[in-house]
Amino acid sequence: MSELGFAIIGPGKVGHIHARILAALPGARLAAVCGRNAERTAAFAAQYAAQPYTDLSELLADPAVDAAIICTPHPQHAAQAVAALRARRHVLVEKPMAVTPRECDAMIDAAARAGVSQRRFYRPVRRMKDAIDAGKIGRPILGTVTVLGWRGPEYYAMDPWRGKWDAEGGGVLVNQTSHQLDLFQWFMGPVEEVCGYWGNLTHPYIEVEDTAVAALRFRNGALGSLVVSNCQNPGIYGNIHVHGSNGATVGVQTDGGSMFFVGQAAAVEPPINDLWTVAGELELLPGWQAEDRARIATLDIMSDYTRRQVADFVAAIVEDRPPAVTGEDGRQAVALFDAVYRSGRERGPVQVE
Repeated sequence: MSELGFAIIGPGKVGHIHARILAALPGARLAAVCGRNAERTAAFAAQYAAQPYTDLSELLADPAVDAAIICTPHPQHAAQAVAALRARRHVLVEKPMAVTPRECDAMIDAAARAGVSQRRFYRPVRRMKDAIDAGKIGRPILGTVTVLGWRGPEYYAMDPWRGKWDAEGGGVLVNQTSHQLDLFQWFMGPVEEVCGYWGNLTHPYIEVEDTAVAALRFRNGALGSLVVSNCQNPGIYGNIHVHGSNGATVGVQTDGGSMFFVGQAAAVEPPINDLWTVAGELELLPGWQAEDRARIATLDIMSDYTRRQVADFVAAIVEDRPPAVTGEDGRQAVALFDAVYRSGRERGPVQVE
């Protein structure tokens, strides 16, 4: 197979990012696009020389389509992925993989190759993961996720599905922090038990939560905490810190200021290692930070790491291997935010499904 034909399901803002990536990616091309709005879909298809469809089954019957990238609102992911997989197409899913663990299971059962977090490709994230895997902090015994960002009325007015339970599937946990939930368990291991609270504290014009907190117990006995919010104008930071059994700590600031989103005009702060107390490596931190800031200045952070993930996905198909981020990985993030929701509703600790 010399070139894979891709379809984009969902011709929105994220769909445009994937279309531009496919146009420049060796071994791949955009063959088709599917959307419910015929005029919007036709315009998208014309821009990228693709075939437009408004019916998913018709798109999946197109022999030019080898793989599908799903860029629709979150509650639509599972049904569309399962349909594509049953049509024997490879599938890459934008975050989050789905909105419930059961939907993830249906996708995995259908042999999903579902991507969740391109932020695993961030260099400071890889540096942190490598240090943990090498035992530089001993065993991870305590971890924290803190995301203090901002979303205002203009954000929720961008699309009619934003801020609604049935159309978005959730708020800050599902949309703005699913990347961090994925990375957290990648560093610490799967979560076993959660006690959480969530609520809408400053956004009366939306249905979903804008703030959530949780205490976590991991399967390996480690403990953790989660504090995430969309209420800090104009946004402070998002970081993940992991503390080890030998006293050392490693951390990454994935976001400075507010979490970025497609269409945001403001400059995005680079991801950096913001905390590093590994013995013999303390003096390396300023150099790493300077290196990472210089690197980000030369690329478009909005698309570069997504490009790396799509490139890995294409290589995984060609090489017949699992992608860097699997469906099982995606399920863990969904299971965690699902447990926080259940714990908040039930007012007590819950087991992660």
